[in-house]
Amino acid sequence: MTMKRALPSPSSLLFFFLLITPLFLCQENRVSASMPPSESETLFKIMESMSSDQQWRQSHPNPCAPGSSWPGIECKTGPDHLSHVSRLDFGSAPNPSCKSSASFPSSIFTLPFLQSVFFFNCFTHFPTTIMFPIKLIPNSSLQQLSLRSNPSLSGQIPPRISSLKSLQILTLSQNRLTGDIPPAIFSLKSLVHLDLSYNKLTGKIPLQLGNLNNLVGLDLSYNSLTGTIPPTISQLGMLQKLDLSSNSLFGRIPEGVEKLRSLSFMALSNNKLKGAFPKGISNLQSLQYFIMDNNPMFVALPVELGFLPKLQELQLENSGYSGVIPESYTKLTNLSSLSLANNRLTGEIPSGFESLPHVFHLNLSRNLLIGVVPFDSSFLRRLGKNLDLSGNRGLCLNPEDEFSVVKTGVDVCGKNVSSGGGLSVHSSKKKSQASRYYRSCFFANALFPFALFLGLHQRWVL
Repeated sequence: MTMKRALPSPSSLLFFFLLITPLFLCQENRVSASMPPSESETLFKIMESMSSDQQWRQSHPNPCAPGSSWPGIECKTGPDHLSHVSRLDFGSAPNPSCKSSASFPSSIFTLPFLQSVFFFNCFTHFPTTIMFPIKLIPNSSLQQLSLRSNPSLSGQIPPRISSLKSLQILTLSQNRLTGDIPPAIFSLKSLVHLDLSYNKLTGKIPLQLGNLNNLVGLDLSYNSLTGTIPPTISQLGMLQKLDLSSNSLFGRIPEGVEKLRSLSFMALSNNKLKGAFPKGISNLQSLQYFIMDNNPMFVALPVELGFLPKLQELQLENSGYSGVIPESYTKLTNLSSLSLANNRLTGEIPSGFESLPHVFHLNLSRNLLIGVVPFDSSFLRRLGKNLDLSGNRGLCLNPEDEFSVVKTGVDVCGKNVSSGGGLSVHSSKKKSQASRYYRSCFFANALFPFALFLGLHQRWVL
């Protein structure tokens, strides 16, 4: 008799399908977690040359596998369904530390899917330079390159950096880079943020700067740059932050700066700038912070600065300004900090300052101001030691406010003192504290959207 084979019931088939599906998924996970051998070998060589925290090959044989990846690495699956390193981060905890013999690994530019790389305080003992491999991969996907606080990173910025066409954020700050800024950098049309501050760069700012139409942040401060501010800066219509302070720039602020309608932060301190301000500077209606101490301007204070409604901090110390303080400055309703110290300002203090609701720091010391201080006792108490009027021999306080003499550095009207009424109790040291605070706040707020876009908001530098 022939026996008929029983067919599995629908419920049995469903159970079997549910049983084997996780096996297929696990197999797929294993495939997607693997990396092309050539890429993993490049990655291991980079890690071994940079960090001695552990034996990377033994402890993380598959760097992108879930639960096996090391700190400071991020991976993503490519169109080949394999894993590729997309981000490397060295030097800041909990990322891998850098050994004292570390040198710049040019092979990072051969990783085909690398989007972001960070070296913070890595090159500290032995001199090293930014190098590129002889053969570059075409169409590099690198979007952010950040080399910060590396005291042994020296030499020139290589022009070949212009081959990184996808670069959006380039930070080469607080190193020992020398030479001119290569004009080739300004062919990187995708750049949103360029920071070359705190180096030893020399030469002029290239005219090609105007090519960076998407630039939002530009920081070239604390170098030895010379020449004038290029007029092509007027082409940076999206610029929000401009810091050219602490260089040797000379000449006038170019007329075209008035076209930077998105500008929120401008710092030009510690240069050799002089001459009249552009008449159109009042068009900078988004400007919140204007820091321009220590320049040989030797002109009258520009009335136009009083027509910037969003201005919060105005620093014009030690620049030879003369004439009276414009009445328009008392209309800056968002102003929180004003420093006009160590100039040659004359006349009386405008009375309107005490009606500004947000002012917490006011330094008018070391000028030629005269008359009775026009501030009532409540204003004097509110500012306290953040108010400095010392070094103005012609100023005096209303006798009713005698209790505030120590706070302002000004004597009471009619009181005979050998100093002539200029009891200097405070110095301008207070102003730098407010300035540093506003700088850091600006960097975080203004550039956060771009960091968020790249998934980098926890690694920003301001």
